[in-house]
Amino acid sequence: MFSKRADEKRPLADKVAVITGSTKGIGFAIAQRLAQNGAHVVISSRKQQNVDRAVATLKEEGLSVTGTVCHVGKAKDRQHLVDTALEHSGGVDFLVCVAGVNPLVGSTLGASEQIWDKKLGVYNTSKAALLGLCKSLAIELAPKGIRVNCLVPGIIKTDFGLGEKTVPNLLPELNKIYGLQRFGEPEDCAGIVSFLCSPDARYITGENIIVAGFSPKL
Repeated sequence: MFSKRADEKRPLADKVAVITGSTKGIGFAIAQRLAQNGAHVVISSRKQQNVDRAVATLKEEGLSVTGTVCHVGKAKDRQHLVDTALEHSGGVDFLVCVAGVNPLVGSTLGASEQIWDKKLGVYNTSKAALLGLCKSLAIELAPKGIRVNCLVPGIIKTDFGLGEKTVPNLLPELNKIYGLQRFGEPEDCAGIVSFLCSPDARYITGENIIVAGFSPKL
């Protein structure tokens, strides 16, 4: 457990963070880091068993956490997620949107019909749109003191995205285009998000921050 004295030194003490898609991979790493830095985190995913497991893991570390099921594609679930956070503290300081769909890796023209049927044909386009949305929201919300930033991860080793077991034949080639010669870890993203939520980032908004080991593709 964290002592009161230690809590005073944590930059996100007494803050509340809502993180979607946060029971595994990047989302979980972010939730864990924010909680370690003092925030109460509200985690979520589509499956109750995943929520229960993630909550138990964080509580074992003595961290402050609440969990609930949320499919971000359903308005009712989104409202319940917000209500859960409000019930705990009456407000939300940080919203971290991590939930998404599996990306297509490799040639677009070489994608199978199954991938296209899953509506991933517009995946790259939607990601580009998010970068523009980040800047637009940053401009609109700045007068209210709300900052909006976008994390742009490279290939991160998670069960959800690309892992060494997923594309063993592509590993040598993929490593060549990453300056640090390795795939990213979820923790590589977590620290950046924690910084962006901290007072040290109070003058940073509307930025697209790349965490990709220097990939010329991003």
